Amino acid sequence: MPKFHDLSEYAATIAPVIDAAHVSLHAEALRSVGDLAESSNLTPGLLVDLRFALRELDDHLREGSMTEDPGGLLRPTDAGLAFIHRLYDLHAAAAGRVWAGHDLAALEHLAGRVLDGAEREPGGALEVVAPPYEPEGTSPGVLLFNRIAALRHHRADAHAAAWQAERLTAPEIVALADGPLRARIEAGTNVRAAQPYRILSEDERDILYGGLLKLV
Repeated sequence: MPKFHDLSEYAATIAPVIDAAHVSLHAEALRSVGDLAESSNLTPGLLVDLRFALRELDDHLREGSMTEDPGGLLRPTDAGLAFIHRLYDLHAAAAGRVWAGHDLAALEHLAGRVLDGAEREPGGALEVVAPPYEPEGTSPGVLLFNRIAALRHHRADAHAAAWQAERLTAPEIVALADGPLRARIEAGTNVRAAQPYRILSEDERDILYGGLLKLV
């Protein structure tokens, strides 16, 4: 287990582990999710990629997987919820295949505590996707999968805040080459992304990092 000098170093080190763990399960479930979309005759869209958020809704409104109230409030329909619940079953099955033998309950609990302690930037990505949709009976593997997905959005908000503090625009940060400014932005991202991990003890942070690393 690596020794971390401070929380910003921890945030920098765990970020790619979170990414890899999330992508591995997403890839494992990809074919079965595609089959579900075909058999349901629904556009997967955010029902898959942002299953706890509401964006890019035209297809979903047209197909009837979501509905819009007169006041503009968007809700999943029975068909949309049925798709999401079946999707969770597929993700649970995928977790049972690729994450078997690991203490997923302990990891999802730690990830949940971190997520609960994460500051929501007004208008940021995390504010949209957290808390994840967690109906009663959701398996530990799916809880972990969705919670680390939300933590990826927290880091995205941290990165946005860091480059905006340098007075850059979105096109400018995309085009920015490696150098002192890029390094300063990454350092600022890590400082901001470290904030929610303060809720865990050092031993708990080691358990979370080591446990996620074993899932990759």
